[in-house]
Amino acid sequence: MLKFSLLIFFFWLFGNPFIAILVMILLLYALDRRFVGLTPSLFKPLKRISRIKKLKQQIDRSPNDVSSKHELARLLMERKKYKDALTWLVPMQHMLEESAEFWDDLGTSYLNSGDEINGVSSILRGLELNPRVKYGAPYLCLAAHFSNGHTEQALSYIQSFQSINSSSCEAYDQLTTIYKKLGNADAAKRSIEEGLRIYRMLPRYKKRQERKWAVRLFFKKWTV
Repeated sequence: MLKFSLLIFFFWLFGNPFIAILVMILLLYALDRRFVGLTPSLFKPLKRISRIKKLKQQIDRSPNDVSSKHELARLLMERKKYKDALTWLVPMQHMLEESAEFWDDLGTSYLNSGDEINGVSSILRGLELNPRVKYGAPYLCLAAHFSNGHTEQALSYIQSFQSINSSSCEAYDQLTTIYKKLGNADAAKRSIEEGLRIYRMLPRYKKRQERKWAVRLFFKKWTV
């Protein structure tokens, strides 16, 4: 009703239904980006491309800048360019051998490039260094990978994730998807409830970060 009233107001204000609809869409987009974050950012991909360009220039000036190389690889991973990310990550193994996050990045890139052996072993090495790295996301990455025909392995990684008491609603959103893929609707529902319970307990600043995933979990309640 509120949206309809706003649409009528904009039509009265601009006198053109197309402009009214466009303004309405822009307003809803702005509100979502400010308070929820379900819609993708229009500017983030452009900022990412600009940052990648700057990092490459920085690396050209300082070939031994490991932190810039690692950041560049992560940005390439965000763009789903995992093979390109590997060209930067693989040579840094000896320099970042004590970084759990590095090994998870390396393993994730291997997995998404079709190399299961190196992918799994690299992620497990990261978990050995820090079982709580990335709030347990590596366990879910492995569970999702093995959910295609390797149910027992997938469930074992899910149990490992649950043992660390993650406070990430995003992780529980991923867990719900994995359980649905395994055909376990009851477990998926429990994951949704646990994710929403965690969200209600978060401090205000943390709720802003997790709100997108809490909303996704809320809507998944009606589709499981």
